[in-house]
Amino acid sequence: MSTSNSVALRAVYTDLDGTDFSAGRELLTAAGFEVSYLDSQDSETIIAGAQDASALLVGYAQITREMIERMPTVKIIALMSMGFNNVDVDAATERGIWVTTIVGAATEEVAVHALTLALSLTRGIEFSRRAVEAGQWNERDSLVQPRLSECTFGLMGLGRIGMKLAELARPLFGEIIGYDPFIPDTDETRERFVAAGVRRVDAATVRSSSDVLSLHLPLTADTAAMVDAAFLGSMKPLSYLINVSRGGLVDSSAVRDALDSGHLAGAGLDVLDVEPPLPGHPLVGHSRALITPHIAYFSGQSEAEYVRMQAQNVVSWAKRGTPDTPLVPLAAPSLSIH
Repeated sequence: MSTSNSVALRAVYTDLDGTDFSAGRELLTAAGFEVSYLDSQDSETIIAGAQDASALLVGYAQITREMIERMPTVKIIALMSMGFNNVDVDAATERGIWVTTIVGAATEEVAVHALTLALSLTRGIEFSRRAVEAGQWNERDSLVQPRLSECTFGLMGLGRIGMKLAELARPLFGEIIGYDPFIPDTDETRERFVAAGVRRVDAATVRSSSDVLSLHLPLTADTAAMVDAAFLGSMKPLSYLINVSRGGLVDSSAVRDALDSGHLAGAGLDVLDVEPPLPGHPLVGHSRALITPHIAYFSGQSEAEYVRMQAQNVVSWAKRGTPDTPLVPLAAPSLSIH
């Protein structure tokens, strides 16, 4: 086995936060890779550990432009996530480095989690649980729960997860509306949304018309902190915000203000702007905020798929010169093995 640019077959995992990656290691080893695990998010540790590596498999570590420039042999960065905001994708693409994400491994899990948060909030489950534990059996929330069949469920993002959530929510809610700036408006997409029971609207309409608004957008320069005071102010009074996407989409202080003022009836969040949250985080402990610790993706099946698909991207690249799910298609394969 030889490579067109003499890159050694070595794969380095940065950090996986305790995830069992043995199945991924076995896939890589069977494909001829020597595999190392750094168990670190420290930039200097990663740079030193990847000096002769051709593949970098990343968990939560930040991979910056400077790091990419100092790891000259790396030709593929494989993420164990659908998100990619922890990698400077532009810097990688400029150097002909593939960046891959995980597509579809936890679509069902994330959609179910978003709906679970929405149902718990709209039914006042957390308030009722606390009342029972406090011995206040007949206590009623000052916010009256809505009837879902008379409510509009809004989606910001109509990709795999957004559309799966629409499928799950459709029998419960009066109407499903959605906005997505990345999907073109074509006859094909119109037919797909009609078949799914989703009415496509603009951003202003989905904000102002949704009783429950769920976020399913990537974190980019354009979407960072998009849910700010102005955004929240344009939402329907006494509506609910759900975020199982990226914590950086949301200005946490602005959400707290909207909850405190009563404009928002509740917020269900699986992701935060800082994880784990620091003491005094504006939303942790708030009576109207239901927060879970970034577990929307998790099930026994999905965890195994994340590990397998991350490694398989590297194996596919090594075998045919292109990975299975690249974020940005490159003009030509950066490595071919004959």
